[in-house]
Amino acid sequence: MPAIRVPPGRSGRLWLRHRLEIAEHAADLLDQKLRILRGDERTLEERAEASEVAWREASQRAGTWLLRAQLAGGQEALRPAIGVRAPEIGLRWTSVVGVRVPEEPTVAFLDRTVPIGGAAVIGAAAAHREAVEAAVRYAATSRAASEIRAEIGRVTRRTRALRRHWIPRLEEALARAELELEEQERGESVRRRWAATRA
Repeated sequence: MPAIRVPPGRSGRLWLRHRLEIAEHAADLLDQKLRILRGDERTLEERAEASEVAWREASQRAGTWLLRAQLAGGQEALRPAIGVRAPEIGLRWTSVVGVRVPEEPTVAFLDRTVPIGGAAVIGAAAAHREAVEAAVRYAATSRAASEIRAEIGRVTRRTRALRRHWIPRLEEALARAELELEEQERGESVRRRWAATRA
């Protein structure tokens, strides 16, 4: 690593002390951010797990209703659903300690027509809508948890770089600067005494 360029003399010592204070303060702030992010990560992972379970259950129900509709009316009973338009999905984004994550998603079903057919077809349509909503919620919570995990990794690397590399280098440079100043002051003191004895 290249040496730290320090201004000469007492101004260098002040400069190093100031840089060291800033680096230590930054590391403390990053530690606080990590604690907050880890708490949010646990919450989001729990929500993602719960939404995954809900999505899998909704998907299974939709499959069951689809099978019922096929058995009750055959493939012909499902033909009206072929032209159904895809839902519109909306995401609101928010910031969690500086990390942009998706919030509660919205699903708007554009096709408002009631499915034609028996109770099984109507049940299948409703079950598939629930499965789509559950899938979108799961995708949003998974993405939020993933974004928080990625930020935890970035903050951990920054904190480690500060604590293991930058702060020790500053401390070492400060110790060197203070030693040099002490030697200069001792030398000046000896010269003054020597000058006083000669006068």
